[in-house]
Amino acid sequence: MNTSSKRTGANLGWSTADALDLYRTDAWGKGYFGINDLGHVVVRPHGNPSQEIDLFEVVQGLAARDLATPVVIRFSDILANRLRQLSEAFASAISENDYRNRYAAVFPIKVNQQRLVVEEVFRYGREFGFGLEVGSKPELLAVMSITENSPDRLVICNGFKDESYIEAVILATKLGRTIIPVVENFEEIHLILKQARLHEVRPRIGVRVKLASEGAGRWRESAGEKSKFGLFITEILNLHALLAQHDMLDCLQLVHCHTGSQLQDIRRVKDPINELAHVYAELKSMGAGLQYIDIGGGLGVDYDGSGTNYESSMNYTLNEYASDVVYRIKSVCDARRVPHPMLISESGRAIAAHHSVLVFDVPGRSQLDQMRISNGGSDEAVDRDALPAPVRDLYDSFRTVSERRLVECYHDAFQAREQALQMFNLGYLNLEFRGLAERLFWGTCAKIRDLCRKLDEIPEELADLEVMLSDTYFCNISIFQSLPDSWAIGQLFPIMPIHRLNERPTRNAVLADITCDSDGKIDRFVHPRETKRTLEVHDLVAGERYYLAAFLVGAYQETLGDLHNLFGDTHVVHIRLHDEGGWWIEEIVKGDTANRVLEYMEYDTDELSPRLARDCERAVREGRISLAQSQAFKRFYETELDGYAYLEGD
Repeated sequence: MNTSSKRTGANLGWSTADALDLYRTDAWGKGYFGINDLGHVVVRPHGNPSQEIDLFEVVQGLAARDLATPVVIRFSDILANRLRQLSEAFASAISENDYRNRYAAVFPIKVNQQRLVVEEVFRYGREFGFGLEVGSKPELLAVMSITENSPDRLVICNGFKDESYIEAVILATKLGRTIIPVVENFEEIHLILKQARLHEVRPRIGVRVKLASEGAGRWRESAGEKSKFGLFITEILNLHALLAQHDMLDCLQLVHCHTGSQLQDIRRVKDPINELAHVYAELKSMGAGLQYIDIGGGLGVDYDGSGTNYESSMNYTLNEYASDVVYRIKSVCDARRVPHPMLISESGRAIAAHHSVLVFDVPGRSQLDQMRISNGGSDEAVDRDALPAPVRDLYDSFRTVSERRLVECYHDAFQAREQALQMFNLGYLNLEFRGLAERLFWGTCAKIRDLCRKLDEIPEELADLEVMLSDTYFCNISIFQSLPDSWAIGQLFPIMPIHRLNERPTRNAVLADITCDSDGKIDRFVHPRETKRTLEVHDLVAGERYYLAAFLVGAYQETLGDLHNLFGDTHVVHIRLHDEGGWWIEEIVKGDTANRVLEYMEYDTDELSPRLARDCERAVREGRISLAQSQAFKRFYETELDGYAYLEGD
């Protein structure tokens, strides 16, 4: 039977609707991702099924342009759509609550510092009056250039500040920027006052409030009284008095708080916003020139699509978030009879996460349940009486597996394997019998697993068999470079095949990267009720590339990545919808070559080839290789130095 007929037989009763349900594409995709009739993942940058891009077609198109996987594909139109949705959600909440001011997002560039992304956010945010946020002097220097001739766009400056950082802010103020340094610790106000006098500027000043309200989720420690930055109320009162002493109370224009990142519970949003609003109202009543409330980040992303307060999800919508923020600030201001401030949020994750997809291929796998008793796979090939006792017990367990004896056969096989391993370690079992014991054990487990799949309820002792017998699919990526949060903090990302989705996936796998580190793997996957330990994938077909993709990777992953095993940045491609249908490439950023990553580690790449050439000449002189082989070897070495740092296949 050929491969295509095997696939047809396996796909009876399977459709792309089943794939949508299995991988929960609609739940976490929020309308941006789907599956077409060809079984390919499609991208809908505006959430409109009539305008979609075939992701598999894009990957094939990139391969034809010599851009092999792994590759990060950024869909710029999704980025624009996220900004629009954020603006519309707050505009609706402002209208419904009769709020008498406006809203603006500022994008924290730490979320994705890549120049093309920051420039796109700034460009697409122009019609909404959105700005940028920086957390360091280098980030500020970059943003000062990007915000050329944009006096109406906010620049918020967070992070620890020295005198040169403050001076850069003051000079940017003189250039006409609407720039606000946020006082994170009390000493910064003295630097601001000093530079303001020196350059004769009356700056806009913000202050981060160290709230009593605690954070929630994975980053709960970034909020509350033990948070890293911010001023206690006593310090804010001292700052107020100091500004009044210098006749600069009108310069205190913004109060800011940080509620935490990826807030999954809407209740943890309400309390700090309410507390911050009261701080604003008090300071405003005390004569401060406050015009802005900056509620910081925290707006979550539903990575697993469950809509719960699980740490990789969120139990609220964007509209609910905007409505709660607007309502609570308005209620406090009306009760205290102070003007409504302009609302600012730093929702970087919610802006950037959806627009980037990491696509990678699977060059190989390891399978436990493919072990056989003999090369021919025939039970009769084994002479039972000639087997050592524990191997004979394993053989009997294998032959007698039945639905009524599943747990018993598993226990017998497990005990017999332990005995066989003890005999081997004592020198009483040869390597051939050790190999047979291994094949018998895993073959028994596979038979038990297959029968368990037919049961309505799986015995507790056998619940982990699927995970035990799962394949390892080796993926052409470095987790540490491209998905560092998956490794470092256990962040879940939706992962699924991008093609063959009209075929039933018949294998369960964990994903391992191509680094030499045992931590370089993914063994937690999205599920509506609990985290899955394996991913449903298709059997690999000889001669065909199999592609998987990790979605919602546009926030933090690119800038947090490292150079473990010298796997550098992947290719990055910006894809846009074409006005007349289809897609086009707006920008290509080539991934790191071997040369470049070696330079990062301070290798003198100009010396690498000459050193090898000298070795080749010695080998030719000593007759170990021919001159032609030497020349071919040098050409190969130089080509590989200039080649992609990842596996490139044939």
